[in-house]
Amino acid sequence: MNRPKHLSRVQRSRSVAIPVVSLSALALALAFTLAFIGSAGAQTSVGLGTAGGYGVLAGSTVTNTGSSVISGDLGLSPGTSVTGFPPGTVSGTQNVANAAAGQAQTDLTTAYNQAAGEGPASTTSASTLGAGQTLTPGVYKAPSTINLTGALTLNGGGNSSAVFIFQAGSALNVASSSDIILSNGAQAGCVFWQVTSSATLGTSSKFVGSILALTSITADTSATVDGRLLARSGAVTLDDNTISVPPTCSAAAATTTTTKPATTTTKPATTTTKPTTSTTKPSSTSTSTTVPTATTSPTVPTPVRVTG
Repeated sequence: MNRPKHLSRVQRSRSVAIPVVSLSALALALAFTLAFIGSAGAQTSVGLGTAGGYGVLAGSTVTNTGSSVISGDLGLSPGTSVTGFPPGTVSGTQNVANAAAGQAQTDLTTAYNQAAGEGPASTTSASTLGAGQTLTPGVYKAPSTINLTGALTLNGGGNSSAVFIFQAGSALNVASSSDIILSNGAQAGCVFWQVTSSATLGTSSKFVGSILALTSITADTSATVDGRLLARSGAVTLDDNTISVPPTCSAAAATTTTTKPATTTTKPATTTTKPTTSTTKPSSTSTSTTVPTATTSPTVPTPVRVTG
């Protein structure tokens, strides 16, 4: 009769020991946390190849409204329609449906695939950046759309080769008047945004980095870009924008640098221990022959006396 009571007390004790987790608190933490795995400056840069010289590169069309300024090349392939230049200006070369533009698109595809495969990366269920946030170098991955609102600071940690890679599972949306700030050595040429669909830069936003979009890129009125707008298959649409191509990131690019495995060979020890060749001569004492005693005592016969 006492046993059931004892069991009920154990059951009550166990039920009290189970912690209660607030799902709402967990969801809130996931919604506002974007951490990264890796050390500052350790990430490999994305190799852009010939696409690195382009401020704008598109697949279908390039359209401009207003006095946009592109400091760098403008490219289009396989499309053929570029409109709005002038009044827009390009400081570099316009390559439209030619071999150079085709090669740039090929290099962009390689760079896009590299950026998409970089890691290790943190994953966040929410995809909100900005609002005074500061990030250190690394790879940041969002399973869906990345929304950037307000100020986002990228802190290079004193390393001018520190690399930042953002991977958007869907789109990239930058709100109007948002601002990306580089600090502590961070460089625009070392910031990359891999976008699985399309990117939109809001009015008067100040964007930093190279956008590698699978589809299209739209820069709204007066948005500025310290970087590149590179679209693989779709259009790039501009509206009175300023695009400045930064220097190539000085960090080693995985697509152009091959790190060979260490070839240091540890040779087996070659010291040869020769067998001891010293010969111990037999001691003269040991070779002396003991000659048996040669002294022979002749037996003298006892004289026999004969009695007659």
